[in-house]
Amino acid sequence: MTTATDVAQRLYAALAAADGEALVGLLTDDFVGTVSAGMPHQVGGVHRGALDMIGTVWGRIAELYEMHVDPTEYLAVDADRVVVLGRYRGPARDGATTVDADFAHVITTRGERIAALRQITDTANWRIPRR
Repeated sequence: MTTATDVAQRLYAALAAADGEALVGLLTDDFVGTVSAGMPHQVGGVHRGALDMIGTVWGRIAELYEMHVDPTEYLAVDADRVVVLGRYRGPARDGATTVDADFAHVITTRGERIAALRQITDTANWRIPRR
C-alpha cells in the first residue's frame, strides 16, 4: 500500500531530477498548490492544475535559481496527508542573491497522486545578498 509519505518522496525525486513528465503524472487533474505570499518573482498565491504549478512556480524558480529542495522530515498526519519539513538552498542564476530558507509543505494525496500542496517558507530568506 502506498502511503502519503511515499507519494511525497516521489515529488521530491521528480523535482530533483527536473522531471516534468513525472510531475504532471503525480499531480491530480484538480490539483491546488498554495505558495507563500511574498515569494519572489510573483510566484506566490494559489495555483490550479499541474501545468500552472509546474510552469508558474517550479519552472520559474528553476529558471532563476540553482535550487536544491532538501526534505529532512516527513510527519504523517493521517492516511492522506503528510507534513514535510526541509530546506531550500541555492544561488540565484544572476549571481545577486542566494536562498537559504526552511520550508514546510502540507501535502494532501488522493490515491497515488497529490491533490494539494501548501508551501510555508520564510520568504525573506529568498533574497539574501551574495557575498
